[in-house]
Amino acid sequence: MLHIEYKNEKVKEQCTSVKAAKKLFGGDAALTTSLLARINALKNADTLRDIIVQSRFHFHSLQGNMDGYFAIDVKTRREPWRIILQPLDDNKQPYNPCNIDEISGSVRIVEIEEVSKHYE
Repeated sequence: MLHIEYKNEKVKEQCTSVKAAKKLFGGDAALTTSLLARINALKNADTLRDIIVQSRFHFHSLQGNMDGYFAIDVKTRREPWRIILQPLDDNKQPYNPCNIDEISGSVRIVEIEEVSKHYE
């Protein structure tokens, strides 16, 4: 099973508490449910590859100052909300370089950086 680290307590609470997630999404119950389902899917994946191969997550790499980070949709492509995550090695360190095609089958730890409207 994939292990999830969180950047901080606030991010952890947003990803694990219905109340905190609802607050983040301005009371949107559908986004709240979808976020908690995505976190559950991450936890139940054996490796990160299990998430990447599911097109509904729209796993994609980020560029620029977010190089080495990736995003998945909270709900759909039409919604602006993304879960920003970083694959970590067994020592909980970022991969350098982060060649996702080569490492995805062995990544068992991810750190969730934030849940945000990343592109706004």
